[in-house]
Amino acid sequence: QVRLVESGGGSVQAGGSLRLSCAPTISSYCMGWFRQAPGKEREVVAYIYSGGGITYYADFVKGRFTISQDNAKNTLYLQMNSLKPEDTAMYYCAAGRCSLSERTYNYWGQGTQVTVSS
Repeated sequence: QVRLVESGGGSVQAGGSLRLSCAPTISSYCMGWFRQAPGKEREVVAYIYSGGGITYYADFVKGRFTISQDNAKNTLYLQMNSLKPEDTAMYYCAAGRCSLSERTYNYWGQGTQVTVSS
């Protein structure tokens, strides 16, 4: 059983930046970031499959967030810039098959909280 561990969350003012990390990455698996705000369903933020050169970003983060993977460090990152209050959520790392559905991801982290104040 693989346990993913996220880090890097915190509180920041609108317009600020945070970088989330998740380890370990799993070879040949798609690695993704999801988020869940209070009272809302969990939604995909971005995913990456380095073996196939695939990246995906949800429309609401395009141009602001960047997903990357350091295979030497077995670490997944999510660089978040120009943060908005609506980005406030628990952010989860996941590994599985690339899709927009959380059902295709087999492994999950415990989450890291991101809070953006206006």
